[in-house]
Amino acid sequence: MMMDAGLQAAEGRKKRHFRVTLAEGRDEIREAQRLRWQVFAEEMGARLASPEPGLDIDLYDRWCEHLIARDLDSGEVVGTYRILGPEAAKQLGNFYSDQEFDLTRLGHIRERMVEIGRSCVHPDYRNGATIALLWSGLGDYMREHGYDYLMGCASITMQDGGHNAAGVWHAIRRQHLAPVEWRVFPRCPLPLDALTSEATPIVPPLIKGYLRAGAYVCGEPAWDPDFNTADLLILLPMLKVSPAYARHFLSGQAD
Repeated sequence: MMMDAGLQAAEGRKKRHFRVTLAEGRDEIREAQRLRWQVFAEEMGARLASPEPGLDIDLYDRWCEHLIARDLDSGEVVGTYRILGPEAAKQLGNFYSDQEFDLTRLGHIRERMVEIGRSCVHPDYRNGATIALLWSGLGDYMREHGYDYLMGCASITMQDGGHNAAGVWHAIRRQHLAPVEWRVFPRCPLPLDALTSEATPIVPPLIKGYLRAGAYVCGEPAWDPDFNTADLLILLPMLKVSPAYARHFLSGQAD
């Protein structure tokens, strides 16, 4: 799976050229892990229990495939997603999200469900075009393997103590809460009753994108103390992808 594209840079009129593909070999995976460390540890202050400082490495990495976006002009990996397929999750014994949520009610779709995580983009490339390329790569992966559901944890910073995260939950659950048969339950719940919900919460752009694409939020947020984030379990049935977003996930195959 590979996609090339020329995108207008945010600054000036210079075009940047990208390639989105699955990482091949240890060196490319380490480039993705280095970007993750820069974003999560250095920028966000996450406590990463990595065996090698400077790289975000955990036990899930060896079971996952790693989607990378590379700037062909600089040679730098500027965006990544980690992908855990159902067969690998079965061999491993769980999905990453099983650590944060009781996923019992998703048991009947686990064999058709792919987990995505550790998504990040270099700060100089945080624009809709970069995310659209990564989403196209995800869509290609889902279509090529015939999987039906995309699932993962979407994070909200807790730098304000969690008040904005509580406001996001209350704002989006009205229209985007999953059917009861797809509800999950946080193992370490965000203490919503102790938080003052923001009247006009700031919804992270990535969560906005998932919801506009047709994703559900599957239940109340969990608190991840290592990343200092509130995490929502997002589930996107591929048949529910909205026409406006289909081109991002299905490489222009929408009607």
